[in-house]
Amino acid sequence: MTEKNDNKTVKSLDHFRIELPSWGFANTGTRFGKFVQPAAASTIDEKLSDAGEVHRLTGACPTVALHVLWDFKDSVSSVDEVRQAAKKHGVLPGSINPNVFQDQIYKFGSFGNPDGEIRRAALNHVVDSVAIGAKLGSRDISLWFADGSNYPGTANIRQRRKWFEENLRAAHARLAYDQRMLVEYKPFEPAFYHTDIADWGMALMLAKSAGAQAKVLVDTGHHYSAQNIEQIVAWLLSEDMLGGFHFNDRRYADDDLTLGSIDPYQVFRIFHEINLFEHETGRTADIAYMVDQSHNLKGKIEAMIQTVMMAQELFAKAALIDYDSLLAAQAKCDLVTAERILQDAFATDVRPATREWRKSKGLAEDPLDAFRQSGYLQKITAERAHKNASSASSYA
Repeated sequence: MTEKNDNKTVKSLDHFRIELPSWGFANTGTRFGKFVQPAAASTIDEKLSDAGEVHRLTGACPTVALHVLWDFKDSVSSVDEVRQAAKKHGVLPGSINPNVFQDQIYKFGSFGNPDGEIRRAALNHVVDSVAIGAKLGSRDISLWFADGSNYPGTANIRQRRKWFEENLRAAHARLAYDQRMLVEYKPFEPAFYHTDIADWGMALMLAKSAGAQAKVLVDTGHHYSAQNIEQIVAWLLSEDMLGGFHFNDRRYADDDLTLGSIDPYQVFRIFHEINLFEHETGRTADIAYMVDQSHNLKGKIEAMIQTVMMAQELFAKAALIDYDSLLAAQAKCDLVTAERILQDAFATDVRPATREWRKSKGLAEDPLDAFRQSGYLQKITAERAHKNASSASSYA
């Protein structure tokens, strides 16, 4: 790499932050069961401790996304507990994620449920989550809904949309002035005939209907295999409606694989569209970069470190694109030159520069190796193994 490219890499990494999910450190599974890991976190203190270790080693993950039902004992007394635990482990509370898909009352939906009492219960939970976020200083309230139907004719699709619009507006009205509502979408699972918010267009329309502080959240796993996610990103940027990402990777659909493990070029192309927007407009895109992964086979902390390192490398590669040359090639329809500009940046080995960046920040040059040498995994395994083993028998 040239000195100029090194400077671009350093500048990009200085400003790149990616949020970790608390649930990514806990035991998770598929619909068929769970494979329990002896070192998995089972309390919010343990989750924040693991997230703090990843941030300590990478220097890029100062905030942790929290799931209300999984991380808070209740909506009042445990807020201070979470705040204190985060401070103890060197991180901050990040996005707040309500849960309107787990309880039995949501069998037929939450905001789209035909039962008005259930719709109100779901709204109350989201409003409580907004209040938790305000107390913790969390800006983003991240909304994902499992609502939909499995069979034709069993749901009034247009009516359910109206119910979603009503509840999203009501929740938006409770946001503090500095909070945002991020509306996520997913084409299928667990609803297999229709999903109430199935794609980015539906999420965009609902977010605009909800209010000025609502944006769209793009989960890179929530798309069909051949979908052009970076085009979606470009359109949302042009509408000033891209609020954030849930980063993972997929071979088929929502596989929750470590970032870049299947298609790193796609993530690079996403970062490219964001950089191009900023280059052309002179504005910094206000985007929350977040991880949404749950690993059943890989070690959870190692998987998170892998993802963060890959995110940093792909972000740094995208920062190397020569946009003046690219725009000139595009204007002349010089397809080969334009494509090569992207490919050359992607092919650049930024690992030496990222190691130097870490060294300059007093961080381990290889965070994964440093984690393996730290003894942290052995320590938490000794502390948690018995508890995890005793709970394993309760999993189907």
